[in-house]
Amino acid sequence: MCSSDLNGAVKTTSASDLIALLHHRYPPETAREWDRVGLEFGDLSRPVTKVYFAVDVLPQTVEEALDWGADFFIAHHPLFLFELAEPKPGEEIKPIAPWKTKIAERLKSAEIPLLIAHTNADIAHPGVNDALAEALGLINIESMPEGLGRIGEIVRPVPLHKFLEQISRSIPVGVNGVRATGSADQLIKRVALCGGSGDDRLENVQELGVDAFLTSDLKHHRVSEALAAGAPILIDAGHFATEWPWLPQAARLLAEDLEQGGYAPVEMKISEISTDPWRAR
Repeated sequence: MCSSDLNGAVKTTSASDLIALLHHRYPPETAREWDRVGLEFGDLSRPVTKVYFAVDVLPQTVEEALDWGADFFIAHHPLFLFELAEPKPGEEIKPIAPWKTKIAERLKSAEIPLLIAHTNADIAHPGVNDALAEALGLINIESMPEGLGRIGEIVRPVPLHKFLEQISRSIPVGVNGVRATGSADQLIKRVALCGGSGDDRLENVQELGVDAFLTSDLKHHRVSEALAAGAPILIDAGHFATEWPWLPQAARLLAEDLEQGGYAPVEMKISEISTDPWRAR
């Protein structure tokens, strides 16, 4: 790791320096066992001056990173997740989609390392879920029992329809907007949340003493069964929208860590391209 030399001069920040700082914030070993986090590819000896942040590694974000002149790409969602995983007995090896190979080659040819912080960023303190809670203005934040998720409070109880308006103003919800179960006039005070897909927590939220659970990717049957079992109000605000607030948080923390470690500052760009696939309604 490089820092100030004996004369006090600040050395150039390398890709390996950057990764060391990011892995300290988001340890790869805390990721879920199925996840693929850390460095996807890239030369760790290269100097870094411009860091690009995006939720997804897609053609449009890669082109934006290249046009901006990025020399390091940080994404939340892995480019290669299940394709490069060891197949289970009886499973076939999943082929890599040609478009993924193409954009990986675009980044490699531009010598841009790609680092993924996914479920390790979800569980981190602060991480994806703290960023979402902060964006919504919640207070008295605590972890959900399983770690992936947070519980917080609205400063003053508000009717559900007002809380949905607050969500729509606070995060990039896209064309699908925000949808919720329950009555528009029900008062909301205590809220559980999970950025990204959180339907695997539906069986547990009724035990948390919350008025609502905010997440994304909720499906009809899962929601119907959870409500029948006593779940609180369920709110779906979209996958991209609930994870995007992590980008500015991660950039801010990285800047702080670089400064505190004596590293050269780097320029950072937070992508505002919406990679929510839903475009019309």
